[in-house]
Amino acid sequence: MGKMLWGLLIISALAYGGVAVLLFFLQDRLAYFPQFGRELQSDPRDRGMDYAALTLATADGERLDAWFVPAPQANVVALILHGNAGNMSHRMDTIAMFHRLGYAVLIVDYRGYGHSTGRPSEEGLYRDAVAAWDYLTRERGVAPGQIVIFGESLGGAVAAWLAARERPGALVLSSVFTSAPELAGDLYPWLPTRWLVRLRYDTRAALEQIHCPVLVAHSPDDEIIPFRHGQLLYAAAAEPKAFLQLAGGHNDGFIFMRPAWVDTLADFLGRHVSP
Repeated sequence: MGKMLWGLLIISALAYGGVAVLLFFLQDRLAYFPQFGRELQSDPRDRGMDYAALTLATADGERLDAWFVPAPQANVVALILHGNAGNMSHRMDTIAMFHRLGYAVLIVDYRGYGHSTGRPSEEGLYRDAVAAWDYLTRERGVAPGQIVIFGESLGGAVAAWLAARERPGALVLSSVFTSAPELAGDLYPWLPTRWLVRLRYDTRAALEQIHCPVLVAHSPDDEIIPFRHGQLLYAAAAEPKAFLQLAGGHNDGFIFMRPAWVDTLADFLGRHVSP
């Protein structure tokens, strides 16, 4: 009986160690899902919006697919940094929403996503965000205070990093986590994730360095990123700030609360960034 117990303990320990090793070495595959839709399913013209197809160059030589969607007489631009799966054609509702509010839009596919070159990485995604920012400020001459950075899920961590580095007019975070290690701790509570997770994506730390208006949106029904992450991000943000409670899961909260989202977003941005 004793030998059997020891055998079970050894097998359990080996299995536990194996999972920990897999998490350490394969975490990029758990964080990035560019394979979920590499081909563009549609473009803004399918929604009645004119646009320019762009190729943005990063500091380390990657070439990023991007769209610039103008709006009549708009002098404010929404820079959209999307989540970890799919490509920019899957964010057509978000593009159309900002367009209806009178904002021009720049959306970019990170390296390795859509038709962009390279492979995704944390440092790489930060460089991609900088390339998008530089295009707006240097090539199009948009003033930093006239740029609204919108980030969803993983893109929210990138958006917060960019907002801490630059001085945008506002930052909008939709269904975003506090940091990669904290989220991993929620998803794998039985593993020492703080020691295993190499990715940082520290949204909360970035918020402590941000001085622009911040809107945080999150759903209590989010099955991937717990609601408390949104609450903690809101607490970390400086005034002026606002919190919008969504409804629905991680990937459908935006759809479930679209009227409330649009009204709250329009009011908040209208008070702090004039289109």
